[in-house]
Amino acid sequence: MKYNKLTPEIIKEIEAIVGARNLIMDEEAMLPYSHDETPADQYGVMPGVVVTPTTTEQVAELVKLANRHLIPVTPRGAGSGLSGGAIPIYGGILLSVEKMNKVLEIDYANMMIVVEPGLVTNEINGLVSDHGLFFAGYPMSLESCFVGGNIAENAGGGKAVKYGVTGQYIVGMELVTPEGDVVMLGGKNVKDVTGYDLKKLIVGSEGTLGIVTKAIIKLSPKPKYQSDLLVLFEDVDTSIAAVPVIFSKAGITPTSIEFMDKASVHTSCNYLNENLPYQQAGAMLLVSVDGTEKEQVDLDAERIGELLMKNGALEVYVADNFTTQERVWSVRRNIAEAFKVYSPHQSLEDIVVPIGAIPELMPKVEAISKKYDIAMPTYGHAGDGNLHTTLVKNPDHSMEQWYDIEEKALVELYDAVHSIGGKLSGEHGIGIKRKKYMQDLMDPVELKMMRGIKRALDPNNIMNPGKMFDLEAAH
Repeated sequence: MKYNKLTPEIIKEIEAIVGARNLIMDEEAMLPYSHDETPADQYGVMPGVVVTPTTTEQVAELVKLANRHLIPVTPRGAGSGLSGGAIPIYGGILLSVEKMNKVLEIDYANMMIVVEPGLVTNEINGLVSDHGLFFAGYPMSLESCFVGGNIAENAGGGKAVKYGVTGQYIVGMELVTPEGDVVMLGGKNVKDVTGYDLKKLIVGSEGTLGIVTKAIIKLSPKPKYQSDLLVLFEDVDTSIAAVPVIFSKAGITPTSIEFMDKASVHTSCNYLNENLPYQQAGAMLLVSVDGTEKEQVDLDAERIGELLMKNGALEVYVADNFTTQERVWSVRRNIAEAFKVYSPHQSLEDIVVPIGAIPELMPKVEAISKKYDIAMPTYGHAGDGNLHTTLVKNPDHSMEQWYDIEEKALVELYDAVHSIGGKLSGEHGIGIKRKKYMQDLMDPVELKMMRGIKRALDPNNIMNPGKMFDLEAAH
């Protein structure tokens, strides 16, 4: 697809829509908008102009302008993505929603909140916590990410086992379509089968099918108590085999079940100077339960702990207060940072496989790691099969070697995942980072359907083009 360049005349039209204060053209000021959390030197592209609209009407007028002049538009939230979804690979207009950050309504009667897309996700919980409510579908990066980005990626997090992911809590949205129309999808109705569920099509579409300008989010009762179990196992197989036991034998749905392999645990504990007795463990599970009654939470934790000991656990450590909970969760949260000390160049992956297939995957990961002489720690959400297998550059390798190894190792990793019924991404999205791999591994019929939807809604292909898949079939 060929797009037109931004001319001084088009820039004047943009300025007339949003005002000079909402226009950024200085190269140094635009630099942060050229990348997300993927490596800037590998994926970054400078936008032609950064625009920070403040109203839905401005967004709609900008999109209409983009269609008239055939200029690509890249929507952007906080830039905390890990797939390159907000990178303006064709230049053009980078549309940041950072100034559209208002809370428009808190509807306690319906347990819903209406917000603009630039609101930092964690602010929701700060506003409604005193009323005994919270946004249950938040991701791990809730203190930095925006609501709009969460919707675009259908972001998830550590509590997805019990509470699910972002999309389950988006009951309505105002959308600027790729042609610049404004439409309200869904609403405050809890049940609605009036035609196609278009809002669910938009959730997870990575900004390729429109720009969300308002979101109606369902709130949930906030649990009062939580208890965490740090559980040591001799090996990966035993730890993963214990996961379904929690659901089937205990009859309990935990808040989260996090998995950490040996390399992840050891590296993170060393980084934190943590002296947990982890040396004997080949794998760890971090299991959380929560609820409104302390006695029930304690009982659930005890029941799960006993079951895991009967099913191969070496040791179970209970963390039932803030200090001890922070201690065990810090091990999980700091894995990526710990490996950055070892080597700053990484490829953080987001594979997802059937839970029972995790033991089958791990030897394949180990074989790839040995073949290319790189570390490949694996950790993540064992309760839903979403794992963050991370390729870590060997410090002895040159950057040229690293890029070659990264490419080959990723192909083998994705092939291994695909062979056991898995997918490339569970929560970070495809963007540009995984696009070519998805097109190689996805059923051609499914890909044809996606392209058909994109063409129908975005006939000029101006809305975040080149993300997720190429519009034209690869030859």
